[in-house]
Amino acid sequence: MSEDSLSEILDIKELVFARISPAQKLQIVKALQAKGEVVTVTGDGVNDAPALKNADMGVAMGIMGTDVAKEAANMVLMDDNFATIVKAIEEGRTIFANIKKFVAYVLTSNVPEITPFIAYVLLAIPLPLTVVLILAIDLGTDIVPSLGLGAEKAETDVMCVPPRKKTERLLTRNMLGMSYGIVGMTQAISGFTSYFIVLFKGGWVWGQELPASDPVYRTAITAFFASIIICQISDVLICRTRRQSIFSVGIFSNKLIFVGIATELGLLFLITYVPIFQTFFGTARLHWWHYLLSVPYAVAIIIGDELRRFFVRRGNKFVLRWQIRYCSIIGLPIALLSHILVRHERDTCTTEQPLSP
Repeated sequence: MSEDSLSEILDIKELVFARISPAQKLQIVKALQAKGEVVTVTGDGVNDAPALKNADMGVAMGIMGTDVAKEAANMVLMDDNFATIVKAIEEGRTIFANIKKFVAYVLTSNVPEITPFIAYVLLAIPLPLTVVLILAIDLGTDIVPSLGLGAEKAETDVMCVPPRKKTERLLTRNMLGMSYGIVGMTQAISGFTSYFIVLFKGGWVWGQELPASDPVYRTAITAFFASIIICQISDVLICRTRRQSIFSVGIFSNKLIFVGIATELGLLFLITYVPIFQTFFGTARLHWWHYLLSVPYAVAIIIGDELRRFFVRRGNKFVLRWQIRYCSIIGLPIALLSHILVRHERDTCTTEQPLSP
């Protein structure tokens, strides 16, 4: 059979080939690959080895399979049960999804970390967030919640989603747009809101320089830091699922997530209220109303993402199209700028520089 004839036959949706030779099996595999398909071949005999070797995924039988078939395959079914393939696919999809959740969560905090430096340069205001507090976020408060996202269980609809394209990357425009353009910017706005309210209530006027030891300034940067932590708690909750509602997976089903949240709050308490940490990080005590300033933004992150996922699950074309356009216009430039500036600051700022008195 010619390649063109075989290609036309393979367009039939339900198709069975019977009593074919090893060369014909290999021909079918290559023809499917030429059409852009991802091909998986199962086999147990010596005659299956060429097709197993050339397929995108070769699966050999562990009990009944020959040594030649096992050597040629990418995966060996130790129980010879085809249902194990389905479980392996589900596990692989879960791992890939958890990696994306982990990356999305970590990327989000880059925006509220770098926008203070941009505002400091462009608006001539006291630096809203110091380098040592940025390191406290990256090396302290973000670690355990990130590990919790890596241990998240599979979503119930993980096998209902069509296979992703071979060209799909880990970092997509949608992910960058959500992390940098929406959630990250919301956290930054929350931080600036708390920062300026504390400054103005302390008697600061625009253009006034404040020394690093000023109590009002130390309280303001602590409020900015607390706003990031509170919004990151909302962020880790929405990152637990990509399409489903967070309430459908069980709020308390992943205990490591809540260990991470407790760790974040514990570090926030130490940095805010323990004198030795206050001296090291340059922070000050906060009152209860300082924390309430960022709560509306944290709630908005959860409600907004719940609405987005609601429409995404129903295939709303307007929401899907809006996401892609927004990500292209806002997310990618912010992502590029954030990575460049954060890397520059971390490489050059080994010690905190105090403001001019």
